[in-house]
Amino acid sequence: MRIGMVGLGRMGGNMTRRLVGAGHEVVVFDHDAAVVAALAAEDPAIRPAGGLAALVDELAEPRVVWVMVPAGAPTTETVHGLVAALSPGDVVVNGGNCRWTDALAYSALAAEAGVAHVDAGVSGGVWGLAHGYCLMVGGDEAACRLAAPVFTALATEGGYARVGGPGSGHFTKMVHNGIEYALLQAYAEGFALLHDSGLDVDLADIAELWRHGSVVRSWLLDLVATVLAEGGDLSSVAAYVEDSGEGRWTVEAAVERAVAVPAIAASLFARFASRRDSFGDRLIAALRAAFGGHAVRSPADPGAERDGKGPA
Repeated sequence: MRIGMVGLGRMGGNMTRRLVGAGHEVVVFDHDAAVVAALAAEDPAIRPAGGLAALVDELAEPRVVWVMVPAGAPTTETVHGLVAALSPGDVVVNGGNCRWTDALAYSALAAEAGVAHVDAGVSGGVWGLAHGYCLMVGGDEAACRLAAPVFTALATEGGYARVGGPGSGHFTKMVHNGIEYALLQAYAEGFALLHDSGLDVDLADIAELWRHGSVVRSWLLDLVATVLAEGGDLSSVAAYVEDSGEGRWTVEAAVERAVAVPAIAASLFARFASRRDSFGDRLIAALRAAFGGHAVRSPADPGAERDGKGPA
């Protein structure tokens, strides 16, 4: 297929590379023209566009355009611009960390123009380029079928499913991230207790040990082992843990539905409390850099972010 990609940040750029690697052509646009030029120079199958209308003109009907821009105003502006430029039968796939209620509004807006809006929750972070992503897709069945070659190319084996109608993809991703918050907090608290035990223990050795046969083994534990082996006491990482917003949305959704999520809620509040210095918070910050390339803060200046240095 020839598809469009709007937004060429750390996720959009890598998704473009993975699509091209699977044999697709990708027409790309970003407000940073230098980023567009640099990515297009990597492969002749990556075609630059100077704007949304120009990108749409490069695609044959029925078109599929993937949006990978920050949630809020940037996504709203992009979706509105694409709906105005696209034709009935075309599909907009919204893959950013968008609130699920916004996805419902975008779907209604697009439907008025005969355009389908598909919300795709994306997990896999900076590792997705090499290993594939997990895609939680919500939207009209026919639109999802049309975009299926794109989902299949981006996803790891078994890592793509239509989970329901409009809004369900981003709702599912929101819950996914809430669970992620709780898992990160559990690992952080356990290793913090080991760190402060006063015993002669090697945290990196313990993390490596638990990777083999333990009931707490997981990909996050794999990253714990890597981070501890490379970072030692994590003294280069500030104990300042950001929250992307999805943990808050998960707790809000649980309150609205009277569903008890104490572990997720506690992990969210722990992030709010992370302005204090602790080994556990430094571990969470380092892990977020490792799996998602998220920025971390320097202990010398915890108010300033620096690029994440997770394994590529």
